[in-house]
Amino acid sequence: MVKDTTELHEKALELLEQRGVQLKDIAELVMFLQQPYINGLTLEFCLEHVEAVLKKREVQNTILTGIQLDILAETKQLMNPLLDIIVDDEGLYGIDEILALSIVNVYGSIGFTNYGYIDKIKPGILGKLNKHEGNQVHTFLDDIIGAIAAAAASRLAHTQPEKSRITQ
Repeated sequence: MVKDTTELHEKALELLEQRGVQLKDIAELVMFLQQPYINGLTLEFCLEHVEAVLKKREVQNTILTGIQLDILAETKQLMNPLLDIIVDDEGLYGIDEILALSIVNVYGSIGFTNYGYIDKIKPGILGKLNKHEGNQVHTFLDDIIGAIAAAAASRLAHTQPEKSRITQ
């Protein structure tokens, strides 16, 4: 049984690293989302917001659940047709996005637009994860990483209203 959030947090970070995701990769996505709106934004500042999002227990639970499902699919330990659906990352499946939305909800409605945008264009680490190179399955992980970035970008925007600007 998990006694405190420290153990859960450390396991979530360990799993992200094992799956090829560095916190800097997520911070770069936050930078991508918020740089047009916040003058003087730095990668270090984005990383602070990523780390804050990752401290949320519901985020940690989502990471563990999604990565476990990806690993079960990789090792063919799911029944069909679910196995094929997850391995193929079928567009109409949608449960991977639903799981990710539990993270997006943490910081308000701006997270939905950030998530939808970044999920559609898949910049940076999201594009790499979405390729499913080798035998790796990242059906859940790519959406979770996009959601963490969207939540961190939302958190950042909410804490920096004086630096925000509207561009057209």
